[in-house]
Amino acid sequence: MDPVLGLSLGRIALGVGSIASPTLTAQLFGLSPDDNPQMGFMTRMFGVREIALGSITLLAKGKARRSMVLAGMAVDGADAATGGIALARKEVPVFAAAGLIAVALGAVASGSASLVQDRGQLQT
Repeated sequence: MDPVLGLSLGRIALGVGSIASPTLTAQLFGLSPDDNPQMGFMTRMFGVREIALGSITLLAKGKARRSMVLAGMAVDGADAATGGIALARKEVPVFAAAGLIAVALGAVASGSASLVQDRGQLQT
């Protein structure tokens, strides 16, 4: 599967899940919505971001698509750094931080792979 297609569809699916069931999504990431009642609000905001980024990337062509992949990589890199900060401050359980960081770094790797694979196509 094309890495950009897979990453974009993954973003959209995660976004839909985050909006439809923020409690379940947070629990799947090892977070405790019971300890933070505002988490549903933040999870839905995250979901909207993921749907927008995934959809725009799917629709983009050429250099615009490359730019969207790079933007997604920047967002995912920032998410990984945020997970590292939360882990260092002991704001989230180790399991949750590790999962969040792994997902974010996996998305960065997928974006990188797509840039390498589609080098010619993304620059036209």
